[in-house]
Amino acid sequence: MIGLTPDITHARAVRHGVLALTFADGLTGEVGVLERMRGPVFDQARTPEGFAKAQVDGETGTVTWPGGADLAPDTLYQRVRTGAWPDQHVAA
Repeated sequence: MIGLTPDITHARAVRHGVLALTFADGLTGEVGVLERMRGPVFDQARTPEGFAKAQVDGETGTVTWPGGADLAPDTLYQRVRTGAWPDQHVAA
């Protein structure tokens, strides 16, 4: 576990840009992540073929792609749990 965020235990590309995630505490959900995949490290992972190679790194507990691209598990957890990214407000 990284900090207080449960590790991601399973990740699967549902379709291009959307991951189905399972966290160690049992939380599950789908999340669109393409808009969060910024910078040259994500060049390959943003392609349909590259995106499909998403996997969980058991050591870090997050989603990774070949070439070293990864997404922070805490932001993914918040998105699945609340429906908002950490820098967004949830509509009341």
